[in-house]
Amino acid sequence: MSNIMCGIIGIFGNNDVFKDLYQGLLSIQHRGQDSAGVITYDGHFHTKKGNGLVRDIFSLDNFMRLKGNIGIGHTRYPTIGGRSGADAQPFFVNSPFGIIMAHNGNVINYAELNKILLEQYHRHLSSDNDVEIILNVFAQELSVQNINHIEPENIFRAVHKVYKQVKGSYSVVAYIAGGGLVAFRDPYGIKPLVYGKRKDGILPSYMIASESVSLNITNFSDIKNVGAGQVLFIDEKHQLHTRQLARCPHSPCLFEWVYFARPDSFIDNVNVYDCRVNLGMFLAEEIKKHNLDIDVVVPVPDSARDAAIEIARCLNLKYREALVKNRYIGRTFIMPTDQERKTSVRHKLNPIPSEVKGKNVLLVDDSIVRGNTSRAIIELTRECGAKKVYFGSYSPPLRFPCVYGIDMQTKSEFIARNATIDQIAKKIGADKVIYQSLESLKKAVQTGNKKITQFCGACFDGHYPTGDVTAEVLETIEQDRKTAQKNQLELDI
Repeated sequence: MSNIMCGIIGIFGNNDVFKDLYQGLLSIQHRGQDSAGVITYDGHFHTKKGNGLVRDIFSLDNFMRLKGNIGIGHTRYPTIGGRSGADAQPFFVNSPFGIIMAHNGNVINYAELNKILLEQYHRHLSSDNDVEIILNVFAQELSVQNINHIEPENIFRAVHKVYKQVKGSYSVVAYIAGGGLVAFRDPYGIKPLVYGKRKDGILPSYMIASESVSLNITNFSDIKNVGAGQVLFIDEKHQLHTRQLARCPHSPCLFEWVYFARPDSFIDNVNVYDCRVNLGMFLAEEIKKHNLDIDVVVPVPDSARDAAIEIARCLNLKYREALVKNRYIGRTFIMPTDQERKTSVRHKLNPIPSEVKGKNVLLVDDSIVRGNTSRAIIELTRECGAKKVYFGSYSPPLRFPCVYGIDMQTKSEFIARNATIDQIAKKIGADKVIYQSLESLKKAVQTGNKKITQFCGACFDGHYPTGDVTAEVLETIEQDRKTAQKNQLELDI
Protein backbone atom coordinates (compact mmCIF):
# COMPACT_ATOMS: atom_id res chain seq x y z
CA MET A 1 0.00 0.00 0.00
CA SER A 2 1.01 3.61 -0.45
CA ASN A 3 1.76 5.37 2.84
CA ILE A 4 1.36 9.07 2.51
CA MET A 5 2.17 12.30 4.25
CA CYS A 6 0.32 14.97 2.34
CA GLY A 7 -1.98 17.96 2.35
CA ILE A 8 -5.75 18.08 1.82
CA ILE A 9 -8.28 20.82 1.14
CA GLY A 10 -12.06 20.85 0.75
CA ILE A 11 -14.25 23.86 -0.06
CA PHE A 12 -18.01 24.35 -0.09
CA GLY A 13 -18.46 27.80 -1.59
CA ASN A 14 -20.93 30.09 -3.27
CA ASN A 15 -18.98 30.45 -6.51
CA ASP A 16 -16.42 28.46 -8.47
CA VAL A 17 -13.83 27.21 -5.98
CA PHE A 18 -10.94 26.10 -8.19
CA LYS A 19 -8.96 29.32 -7.73
CA ASP A 20 -9.11 28.97 -3.94
CA LEU A 21 -8.26 25.27 -4.17
CA TYR A 22 -5.25 26.10 -6.33
CA GLN A 23 -4.01 28.83 -3.97
CA GLY A 24 -4.61 26.57 -1.00
CA LEU A 25 -2.62 23.73 -2.54
CA LEU A 26 0.27 26.08 -3.31
CA SER A 27 0.34 27.03 0.37
CA ILE A 28 0.73 23.39 1.44
CA GLN A 29 3.05 22.34 -1.38
CA HIS A 30 5.67 21.65 1.31
CA ARG A 31 3.55 18.67 2.43
CA GLY A 32 4.01 16.92 -0.91
CA GLN A 33 5.82 17.55 -4.16
CA ASP A 34 5.23 14.33 -6.09
CA SER A 35 1.67 14.72 -7.33
CA ALA A 36 -1.52 16.69 -6.85
CA GLY A 37 -5.15 16.50 -7.80
CA VAL A 38 -8.44 18.39 -7.75
CA ILE A 39 -12.03 17.28 -8.26
CA THR A 40 -14.79 19.90 -8.46
CA TYR A 41 -18.57 19.49 -8.67
CA ASP A 42 -21.29 21.49 -10.44
CA GLY A 43 -23.78 18.68 -10.95
CA HIS A 44 -20.99 16.71 -12.59
CA PHE A 45 -17.55 15.81 -11.25
CA HIS A 46 -14.55 17.39 -13.00
CA THR A 47 -11.12 15.87 -12.37
CA LYS A 48 -7.50 16.86 -12.91
CA LYS A 49 -4.56 14.93 -11.46
CA GLY A 50 -0.90 14.78 -12.32
CA ASN A 51 2.64 14.13 -11.15
CA GLY A 52 4.83 17.06 -10.18
CA LEU A 53 4.33 20.43 -8.52
CA VAL A 54 0.95 22.14 -8.29
CA ARG A 55 2.03 24.99 -10.54
CA ASP A 56 3.10 22.55 -13.26
CA ILE A 57 0.02 20.33 -13.17
CA PHE A 58 -2.74 22.90 -13.52
CA SER A 59 -3.09 25.13 -16.57
CA LEU A 60 -5.38 27.93 -17.71
CA ASP A 61 -7.55 25.29 -19.37
CA ASN A 62 -8.06 23.69 -15.96
CA PHE A 63 -9.23 27.02 -14.54
CA MET A 64 -11.86 27.12 -17.25
CA ARG A 65 -12.87 23.43 -17.06
CA LEU A 66 -12.88 22.67 -13.32
CA LYS A 67 -16.18 24.37 -12.57
CA GLY A 68 -18.27 24.10 -9.44
CA ASN A 69 -18.82 25.65 -6.03
CA ILE A 70 -17.60 22.48 -4.32
CA GLY A 71 -14.19 20.86 -4.63
CA ILE A 72 -11.46 18.81 -2.99
CA GLY A 73 -7.72 19.15 -3.53
CA HIS A 74 -4.73 17.09 -2.51
CA THR A 75 -0.95 17.16 -2.71
CA ARG A 76 1.20 14.14 -1.87
CA TYR A 77 4.82 13.25 -1.42
CA PRO A 78 6.42 10.23 -3.05
CA THR A 79 6.86 6.96 -1.23
CA ILE A 80 8.46 3.71 -2.25
CA GLY A 81 5.93 1.70 -4.19
CA GLY A 82 3.57 4.63 -4.66
CA ARG A 83 5.10 6.75 -7.39
CA SER A 84 2.63 6.30 -10.22
CA GLY A 85 -0.12 8.69 -11.16
CA ALA A 86 -2.65 6.04 -10.14
CA ASP A 87 -2.05 6.97 -6.50
CA ALA A 88 -2.86 10.67 -6.90
CA GLN A 89 -5.88 11.81 -4.88
CA PRO A 90 -8.78 12.63 -4.60
CA PHE A 91 -10.55 9.32 -5.35
CA PHE A 92 -14.09 8.69 -6.52
CA VAL A 93 -16.80 6.03 -6.18
CA ASN A 94 -20.07 6.34 -8.06
CA SER A 95 -22.26 4.57 -5.47
CA PRO A 96 -24.04 5.61 -3.40
CA PHE A 97 -24.75 9.08 -4.79
CA GLY A 98 -21.17 9.65 -6.02
CA ILE A 99 -18.48 10.38 -3.43
CA ILE A 100 -15.04 11.98 -3.72
CA MET A 101 -12.46 11.79 -0.94
CA ALA A 102 -8.89 12.74 0.00
CA HIS A 103 -6.96 12.00 3.17
CA ASN A 104 -3.71 12.48 5.04
CA GLY A 105 -2.38 9.55 7.06
CA ASN A 106 -1.95 5.80 6.85
CA VAL A 107 -4.27 2.81 7.30
CA ILE A 108 -2.37 0.05 9.07
CA ASN A 109 -4.95 -2.72 8.52
CA TYR A 110 -5.10 -2.05 4.78
CA ALA A 111 -4.65 -5.70 3.71
CA GLU A 112 -7.36 -6.97 6.05
CA LEU A 113 -9.92 -4.37 4.96
CA ASN A 114 -9.03 -4.77 1.29
CA LYS A 115 -9.84 -8.47 1.57
CA ILE A 116 -13.15 -7.79 3.36
CA LEU A 117 -14.21 -5.18 0.81
CA LEU A 118 -13.49 -7.54 -2.06
CA GLU A 119 -14.82 -10.80 -0.66
CA GLN A 120 -17.86 -9.58 1.29
CA TYR A 121 -18.94 -6.47 -0.61
CA HIS A 122 -17.39 -7.06 -4.06
CA ARG A 123 -15.68 -3.68 -3.96
CA HIS A 124 -12.48 -3.78 -6.01
CA LEU A 125 -9.81 -1.12 -5.35
CA SER A 126 -8.13 0.52 -8.33
CA SER A 127 -4.85 1.56 -6.65
CA ASP A 128 -2.53 0.91 -3.73
CA ASN A 129 -3.68 4.10 -2.01
CA ASP A 130 -5.23 3.58 1.39
CA VAL A 131 -7.69 6.44 0.97
CA GLU A 132 -9.59 3.97 -1.20
CA ILE A 133 -10.04 1.80 1.87
CA ILE A 134 -11.57 4.66 3.85
CA LEU A 135 -13.67 5.77 0.89
CA ASN A 136 -15.10 2.31 0.23
CA VAL A 137 -15.76 1.54 3.90
CA PHE A 138 -17.56 4.89 4.18
CA ALA A 139 -19.50 4.31 0.94
CA GLN A 140 -20.48 0.79 1.99
CA GLU A 141 -21.80 2.01 5.33
CA LEU A 142 -23.88 4.67 3.58
CA SER A 143 -25.18 2.05 1.12
CA VAL A 144 -26.52 -0.28 3.79
CA GLN A 145 -28.60 2.56 5.23
CA ASN A 146 -30.69 2.44 2.01
CA ILE A 147 -31.46 6.17 1.90
CA ASN A 148 -32.57 8.54 -0.84
CA HIS A 149 -31.51 11.76 0.86
CA ILE A 150 -28.51 12.46 3.07
CA GLU A 151 -29.19 13.63 6.62
CA PRO A 152 -26.52 14.41 9.26
CA GLU A 153 -27.33 11.21 11.17
CA ASN A 154 -26.53 9.15 8.08
CA ILE A 155 -23.07 10.71 7.94
CA PHE A 156 -22.41 10.27 11.64
CA ARG A 157 -23.47 6.63 11.46
CA ALA A 158 -21.17 5.92 8.51
CA VAL A 159 -18.16 7.66 10.05
CA HIS A 160 -18.75 5.80 13.31
CA LYS A 161 -18.42 2.57 11.35
CA VAL A 162 -15.20 3.86 9.77
CA TYR A 163 -13.81 4.48 13.25
CA LYS A 164 -14.74 0.94 14.25
CA GLN A 165 -13.06 -0.66 11.24
CA VAL A 166 -10.19 1.52 10.02
CA LYS A 167 -7.03 1.46 12.13
CA GLY A 168 -4.24 4.00 11.90
CA SER A 169 -4.19 7.73 11.35
CA TYR A 170 -6.35 9.71 8.97
CA SER A 171 -7.66 13.20 8.44
CA VAL A 172 -10.33 13.06 5.75
CA VAL A 173 -12.35 15.39 3.56
CA ALA A 174 -15.11 14.08 1.28
CA TYR A 175 -18.04 15.32 -0.76
CA ILE A 176 -21.26 13.42 -1.47
CA ALA A 177 -23.04 14.54 -4.62
CA GLY A 178 -26.24 16.30 -3.64
CA GLY A 179 -25.49 15.61 0.03
CA GLY A 180 -22.75 17.79 1.43
CA LEU A 181 -19.14 18.16 2.49
CA VAL A 182 -17.77 15.80 5.15
CA ALA A 183 -14.61 15.99 7.25
CA PHE A 184 -13.35 13.84 10.08
CA ARG A 185 -10.21 13.12 12.03
CA ASP A 186 -9.15 9.76 13.42
CA PRO A 187 -10.09 9.02 17.06
CA TYR A 188 -6.62 10.04 18.29
CA GLY A 189 -6.30 13.14 16.10
CA ILE A 190 -2.81 12.19 14.95
CA LYS A 191 -2.94 14.16 11.70
CA PRO A 192 -3.95 17.85 11.67
CA LEU A 193 -7.18 19.25 10.25
CA VAL A 194 -8.77 22.70 10.55
CA TYR A 195 -11.83 24.45 9.16
CA GLY A 196 -13.13 27.97 8.79
CA LYS A 197 -15.73 30.05 7.02
CA ARG A 198 -15.96 33.12 4.81
CA LYS A 199 -18.88 35.48 4.31
CA ASP A 200 -18.96 35.89 0.52
CA GLY A 201 -22.67 35.44 -0.15
CA ILE A 202 -26.03 35.03 1.51
CA LEU A 203 -24.77 31.71 2.88
CA PRO A 204 -21.27 31.25 4.32
CA SER A 205 -18.55 29.38 2.44
CA TYR A 206 -16.54 26.72 4.31
CA MET A 207 -13.01 25.48 3.89
CA ILE A 208 -11.28 22.47 5.46
CA ALA A 209 -7.52 21.98 5.22
CA SER A 210 -4.47 20.30 6.71
CA GLU A 211 -2.98 23.59 7.86
CA SER A 212 -4.39 26.96 8.89
CA VAL A 213 -2.19 28.81 6.38
CA SER A 214 -4.42 27.61 3.53
CA LEU A 215 -7.40 29.32 5.15
CA ASN A 216 -5.40 32.47 5.95
CA ILE A 217 -4.37 33.16 2.37
CA THR A 218 -7.87 32.56 0.99
CA ASN A 219 -9.51 34.87 3.55
CA PHE A 220 -11.34 32.23 5.57
CA SER A 221 -11.66 33.11 9.24
CA ASP A 222 -13.13 31.81 12.49
CA ILE A 223 -10.62 28.97 12.16
CA LYS A 224 -11.13 25.96 14.42
CA ASN A 225 -9.64 22.49 14.72
CA VAL A 226 -11.52 19.40 13.71
CA GLY A 227 -11.22 17.53 16.99
CA ALA A 228 -9.86 14.05 17.49
CA GLY A 229 -12.74 11.66 16.78
CA GLN A 230 -14.95 14.50 15.51
CA VAL A 231 -16.93 14.63 12.27
CA LEU A 232 -18.18 17.71 10.41
CA PHE A 233 -20.98 17.73 7.88
CA ILE A 234 -21.90 20.79 5.81
CA ASP A 235 -25.22 20.14 4.11
CA GLU A 236 -26.53 21.52 0.82
CA LYS A 237 -28.01 24.50 2.67
CA HIS A 238 -24.53 25.39 3.99
CA GLN A 239 -25.55 24.37 7.49
CA LEU A 240 -22.70 23.03 9.66
CA HIS A 241 -23.37 19.93 11.77
CA THR A 242 -20.77 18.42 14.12
CA ARG A 243 -20.64 15.33 16.27
CA GLN A 244 -18.05 13.96 18.66
CA LEU A 245 -18.01 10.24 17.87
CA ALA A 246 -14.93 8.97 19.71
CA ARG A 247 -13.22 10.02 22.91
CA CYS A 248 -9.70 8.65 22.79
CA PRO A 249 -6.72 10.59 24.18
CA HIS A 250 -5.83 13.32 21.68
CA SER A 251 -2.32 12.41 20.45
CA PRO A 252 -1.15 14.76 17.68
CA CYS A 253 2.00 13.94 15.73
CA LEU A 254 5.06 15.73 17.14
CA PHE A 255 6.81 15.64 13.77
CA GLU A 256 4.33 18.22 12.45
CA TRP A 257 5.96 20.89 14.64
CA VAL A 258 9.44 19.52 14.09
CA TYR A 259 9.45 19.42 10.31
CA PHE A 260 6.32 19.14 8.21
CA ALA A 261 4.17 22.16 8.96
CA ARG A 262 4.82 25.70 7.76
CA PRO A 263 6.05 28.08 10.47
CA ASP A 264 3.08 30.40 9.89
CA SER A 265 0.58 27.60 10.54
CA PHE A 266 -1.19 26.70 13.75
CA ILE A 267 -1.42 22.98 14.50
CA ASP A 268 -3.94 22.28 17.28
CA ASN A 269 -3.75 25.95 18.32
CA VAL A 270 0.06 25.87 18.61
CA ASN A 271 1.93 28.24 16.31
CA VAL A 272 4.69 26.27 14.56
CA TYR A 273 7.09 29.22 14.53
CA ASP A 274 6.74 29.82 18.27
CA CYS A 275 7.25 26.13 18.92
CA ARG A 276 10.48 26.03 16.92
CA VAL A 277 11.77 29.11 18.73
CA ASN A 278 11.08 27.31 21.99
CA LEU A 279 12.88 24.26 20.66
CA GLY A 280 15.91 26.45 19.95
CA MET A 281 15.83 27.84 23.47
CA PHE A 282 15.64 24.37 25.04
CA LEU A 283 18.38 22.98 22.78
CA ALA A 284 20.61 25.91 23.71
CA GLU A 285 20.32 24.84 27.35
CA GLU A 286 21.42 21.35 26.36
CA ILE A 287 24.35 22.69 24.32
CA LYS A 288 25.56 24.71 27.33
CA LYS A 289 26.12 21.47 29.24
CA HIS A 290 28.83 20.36 26.78
CA ASN A 291 31.09 23.46 27.11
CA LEU A 292 31.80 23.53 23.38
CA ASP A 293 33.96 26.19 21.76
CA ILE A 294 31.59 27.45 19.06
CA ASP A 295 32.34 30.39 16.77
CA VAL A 296 29.23 30.47 14.59
CA VAL A 297 25.73 28.97 14.43
CA VAL A 298 24.56 27.92 10.94
CA PRO A 299 21.06 26.64 10.17
CA VAL A 300 20.26 23.95 7.65
CA PRO A 301 17.57 25.84 5.71
CA ASP A 302 14.68 26.20 5.90
CA SER A 303 12.94 24.48 8.80
CA ALA A 304 15.86 24.85 11.24
CA ARG A 305 16.26 28.60 10.82
CA ASP A 306 13.86 29.67 13.60
CA ALA A 307 15.49 27.41 16.18
CA ALA A 308 19.04 28.29 15.09
CA ILE A 309 18.44 32.03 15.50
CA GLU A 310 17.21 31.43 19.03
CA ILE A 311 20.18 29.17 19.85
CA ALA A 312 22.59 31.88 18.71
CA ARG A 313 20.73 34.48 20.78
CA CYS A 314 20.67 32.33 23.92
CA LEU A 315 24.36 31.43 23.62
CA ASN A 316 25.43 34.93 22.54
CA LEU A 317 27.01 33.55 19.37
CA LYS A 318 27.23 34.75 15.79
CA TYR A 319 24.47 33.55 13.50
CA ARG A 320 25.26 33.15 9.82
CA GLU A 321 23.34 31.90 6.77
CA ALA A 322 26.36 29.98 5.49
CA LEU A 323 24.33 27.44 3.50
CA VAL A 324 22.46 28.90 0.55
CA LYS A 325 19.44 26.93 -0.59
CA ASN A 326 18.31 26.44 -4.16
CA ARG A 327 14.58 26.87 -3.63
CA TYR A 328 13.73 24.99 -6.81
CA ILE A 329 14.94 21.69 -5.35
CA GLY A 330 12.39 19.69 -3.33
CA ARG A 331 12.60 18.83 0.36
CA THR A 332 15.24 16.10 0.64
CA PHE A 333 13.51 14.15 3.42
CA ILE A 334 10.49 13.48 1.24
CA MET A 335 12.48 12.27 -1.75
CA PRO A 336 11.82 8.59 -2.32
CA THR A 337 15.29 7.02 -2.51
CA ASP A 338 18.60 7.42 -0.68
CA GLN A 339 20.43 8.09 -3.94
CA GLU A 340 18.04 10.91 -4.84
CA ARG A 341 18.51 12.42 -1.37
CA LYS A 342 22.32 12.27 -1.59
CA THR A 343 22.42 13.80 -5.06
CA SER A 344 19.90 16.48 -4.13
CA VAL A 345 21.89 17.77 -1.13
CA ARG A 346 24.76 18.89 -3.36
CA HIS A 347 22.35 20.54 -5.77
CA LYS A 348 20.20 22.03 -3.04
CA LEU A 349 22.75 23.58 -0.68
CA ASN A 350 25.83 25.61 -1.56
CA PRO A 351 28.10 26.88 1.23
CA ILE A 352 29.64 30.33 1.66
CA PRO A 353 33.23 29.32 2.56
CA SER A 354 34.22 32.63 4.17
CA GLU A 355 31.61 32.16 6.89
CA VAL A 356 32.99 28.81 8.12
CA LYS A 357 36.67 28.70 7.16
CA GLY A 358 38.88 28.29 10.20
CA LYS A 359 35.89 28.32 12.55
CA ASN A 360 34.17 25.90 14.92
CA VAL A 361 30.72 25.58 13.41
CA LEU A 362 27.46 24.51 15.02
CA LEU A 363 25.11 23.24 12.33
CA VAL A 364 21.46 23.13 13.42
CA ASP A 365 18.85 20.93 11.75
CA ASP A 366 15.35 19.78 12.64
CA SER A 367 16.25 16.08 12.86
CA ILE A 368 18.59 13.30 11.81
CA VAL A 369 16.72 10.47 10.11
CA ARG A 370 18.83 8.31 7.83
CA GLY A 371 21.95 10.43 8.25
CA ASN A 372 22.73 10.83 4.55
CA THR A 373 21.72 14.48 4.39
CA SER A 374 23.52 15.35 7.64
CA ARG A 375 26.69 13.58 6.50
CA ALA A 376 26.71 15.40 3.16
CA ILE A 377 26.19 18.80 4.80
CA ILE A 378 29.00 18.18 7.29
CA GLU A 379 31.29 17.15 4.44
CA LEU A 380 30.45 20.36 2.59
CA THR A 381 31.24 22.39 5.70
CA ARG A 382 34.59 20.67 6.25
CA GLU A 383 35.54 21.10 2.58
CA CYS A 384 35.15 24.85 3.14
CA GLY A 385 37.78 24.78 5.87
CA ALA A 386 35.81 24.50 9.11
CA LYS A 387 38.03 23.49 12.05
CA LYS A 388 35.32 21.61 13.92
CA VAL A 389 31.73 20.80 13.00
CA TYR A 390 29.15 20.22 15.71
CA PHE A 391 25.64 19.13 14.82
CA GLY A 392 22.53 20.08 16.79
CA SER A 393 19.17 18.40 16.24
CA TYR A 394 16.22 20.21 17.77
CA SER A 395 14.28 16.93 17.88
CA PRO A 396 15.22 13.76 19.76
CA PRO A 397 16.86 10.71 18.12
CA LEU A 398 14.54 8.95 15.67
CA ARG A 399 14.68 5.23 16.38
CA PHE A 400 11.32 3.59 15.68
CA PRO A 401 9.23 3.08 12.53
CA CYS A 402 6.28 5.36 11.84
CA VAL A 403 3.09 3.53 10.87
CA TYR A 404 0.90 6.64 10.79
CA GLY A 405 1.90 8.20 7.48
CA ILE A 406 5.46 9.53 7.66
CA ASP A 407 7.82 7.76 5.28
CA MET A 408 9.96 6.15 8.01
CA GLN A 409 8.75 2.58 8.15
CA THR A 410 11.72 0.27 8.75
CA LYS A 411 14.14 0.03 11.66
CA SER A 412 17.12 0.02 9.31
CA GLU A 413 16.28 3.53 8.06
CA PHE A 414 17.26 5.16 11.37
CA ILE A 415 20.88 6.02 11.94
CA ALA A 416 20.14 6.32 15.68
CA ARG A 417 18.72 2.79 15.92
CA ASN A 418 20.85 0.85 18.45
CA ALA A 419 23.54 3.55 18.35
CA THR A 420 24.98 5.83 21.03
CA ILE A 421 25.21 9.57 20.47
CA ASP A 422 28.99 9.29 19.96
CA GLN A 423 28.47 6.53 17.40
CA ILE A 424 25.95 8.69 15.53
CA ALA A 425 28.47 11.56 15.48
CA LYS A 426 31.10 9.27 14.01
CA LYS A 427 28.71 7.96 11.35
CA ILE A 428 27.80 11.43 10.09
CA GLY A 429 31.32 12.84 10.54
CA ALA A 430 30.52 15.38 13.28
CA ASP A 431 32.82 16.28 16.17
CA LYS A 432 29.77 16.25 18.44
CA VAL A 433 26.04 15.65 18.10
CA ILE A 434 23.63 17.30 20.52
CA TYR A 435 20.00 16.18 20.56
CA GLN A 436 16.86 17.71 22.01
CA SER A 437 15.21 15.66 24.75
CA LEU A 438 11.73 14.26 24.15
CA GLU A 439 10.54 16.01 27.31
CA SER A 440 11.71 19.36 25.95
CA LEU A 441 10.05 18.73 22.59
CA LYS A 442 6.73 18.08 24.30
CA LYS A 443 7.24 21.10 26.55
CA ALA A 444 7.86 23.33 23.52
CA VAL A 445 4.49 22.33 22.06
CA GLN A 446 2.62 22.51 25.36
CA THR A 447 3.89 26.05 25.90
CA GLY A 448 1.48 26.97 23.09
CA ASN A 449 -1.39 24.76 24.24
CA LYS A 450 -1.38 23.26 27.71
CA LYS A 451 -4.54 21.29 26.92
CA ILE A 452 -2.51 18.85 24.84
CA THR A 453 -1.32 16.31 27.38
CA GLN A 454 -0.46 13.39 25.09
CA PHE A 455 1.32 13.11 21.76
CA CYS A 456 2.25 10.65 19.09
CA GLY A 457 6.01 10.44 19.46
CA ALA A 458 6.24 6.82 18.36
CA CYS A 459 9.21 7.50 16.08
CA PHE A 460 11.10 8.73 19.15
CA ASP A 461 10.00 6.39 21.95
CA GLY A 462 8.28 3.44 20.26
CA HIS A 463 4.93 4.11 21.95
CA TYR A 464 2.11 3.86 19.40
CA PRO A 465 -0.93 5.71 20.81
CA THR A 466 -3.59 3.70 18.98
CA GLY A 467 -2.63 0.63 21.01
CA ASP A 468 -3.02 -1.80 18.12
CA VAL A 469 0.48 -1.74 16.65
CA THR A 470 1.92 -5.13 17.53
CA ALA A 471 5.32 -6.60 16.73
CA GLU A 472 3.60 -8.58 13.98
CA VAL A 473 2.16 -5.40 12.46
CA LEU A 474 5.58 -3.75 12.48
CA GLU A 475 7.18 -6.81 10.90
CA THR A 476 4.54 -6.95 8.15
CA ILE A 477 5.00 -3.26 7.37
CA GLU A 478 8.78 -3.66 7.31
CA GLN A 479 8.62 -6.61 4.93
CA ASP A 480 6.14 -4.80 2.67
CA ARG A 481 8.45 -1.81 2.62
CA LYS A 482 11.51 -3.89 1.72
CA THR A 483 9.61 -5.65 -1.06
CA ALA A 484 8.45 -2.30 -2.42
CA GLN A 485 12.02 -0.95 -2.29
CA LYS A 486 13.27 -3.95 -4.22
CA ASN A 487 10.54 -3.61 -6.83
CA GLN A 488 11.20 0.10 -7.19
CA LEU A 489 14.93 -0.52 -7.62
CA GLU A 490 14.20 -2.99 -10.41
CA LEU A 491 11.93 -0.44 -12.11
CA ASP A 492 14.58 2.28 -11.83
CA ILE A 493 17.17 -0.03 -13.39
